[in-house]
Amino acid sequence: MINNVCVFASSCDYLDKSYYEAAEELGKQLGQAGFDMVYGGSCLGLMWACAKEVKNAGQRLIGIMPQKLREMDVFSDYCDEFFVTPCMRSRKAKMDEMSDALIALPGGFGTLEELSEMIVQKQLGYNKKAIVILNTNGFYDRLLMFFDEIIEQKFANKAASNLYFVADTPSEAVDYLKNYNPDEHIFSKEQIYAR
Repeated sequence: MINNVCVFASSCDYLDKSYYEAAEELGKQLGQAGFDMVYGGSCLGLMWACAKEVKNAGQRLIGIMPQKLREMDVFSDYCDEFFVTPCMRSRKAKMDEMSDALIALPGGFGTLEELSEMIVQKQLGYNKKAIVILNTNGFYDRLLMFFDEIIEQKFANKAASNLYFVADTPSEAVDYLKNYNPDEHIFSKEQIYAR
């Protein structure tokens, strides 16, 4: 059962307003669906746009931030729980530990790295978590084309495309979480390594 949804997203405050609107809508829908949110603990960017709406809907926020960023004073006081980790690696591990599913909103290199690690974790059977890529404005189109290229050239099995779900809207993302069955997402050795 999904209770805590981890959201990976940009912490930039200078994006096109449509990205913030989509993040806010996602937060509103996550909150209305009864999901708590695990995130980077920031008061900036798409992270905060989503988090504040989860909080406004009456759900809990769990912030996880590495010490270096905590010292930059970019954290949110609205978190119900707040964890400070020694580094980015330990932050990711804590976010993984605290969440039952994840959604990647548009973001930069950090978001890409977090998403990639979680896809591999699921591929190798370390978890069966729902992984959703929210493709606002087609932001991830070229990355998804690259994922297809990885599979087409056999760097990954074709079953890898079932490791994640691409949602064009916040509604699609939340509906996927509501209906997710983890037992349908177990990958065999053949699906990982066979041609």
